[in-house]
Amino acid sequence: MLISEIFHSLQGEGELTGVPSVFVRSSGCNLRCNWCDTPYASWNPEGRTMEIADIVKAVRAFPARHVVLTGGEPMVAKDMAGLAAELKQSGYHLTIETAATVAPEGIACDLASLSPKLRNSTPDERLSEQWREKHEKLRWQPEVVRAWVDGYDYQFKFVVAQPADVEEVASLLGDLGRNIPPHKVLLMPEGTAMVNLRERAPWLAELCKALGYRYAHRLQIELFGNTRGT
Repeated sequence: MLISEIFHSLQGEGELTGVPSVFVRSSGCNLRCNWCDTPYASWNPEGRTMEIADIVKAVRAFPARHVVLTGGEPMVAKDMAGLAAELKQSGYHLTIETAATVAPEGIACDLASLSPKLRNSTPDERLSEQWREKHEKLRWQPEVVRAWVDGYDYQFKFVVAQPADVEEVASLLGDLGRNIPPHKVLLMPEGTAMVNLRERAPWLAELCKALGYRYAHRLQIELFGNTRGT
């Protein structure tokens, strides 16, 4: 399995914000989000090949009992199901951070952190038209999302850049045909610097108040900036 990095930090996003966690970041992704904040694990995948036993050993070197499997897109990584099973058997709480384009197929997971991509994610002219079309076709897979929602405890995290994005969120969730409680929907302002997050925070906070969604601060940006290993 190609691993970009393994590090010990605080969960910066979602329902478990602030919880000490070990992050296992696989390298490789089937999407190309325009605003991607981990291009070294997606647009230009890099890392080293590791066996499951070596990954688990690295995780055990830290005191945290929460593990976050992330990427890139962890669900496209070879042997990810095997890694999740081994970590679960070892007693860890597992969060899988996924764009929900790949079905879970029974993978071990305590919290499915689902982050379907909105139209604001479509890549610009840096990529070929073929890649743009592939991304747009793949980014929203309602049948896959239903499989995650039906099988696991879950949260939705959406990256929001403008108020119209929140309308798209409501439309996508409505298409699922599931009763998604608003408190399970977290809206994150798009940006990799605090100045950008603060610019979007006032209107996004008001929309969350009006619609019952949760505002999702990006704690890691506040504490460490947009740096690796945080």
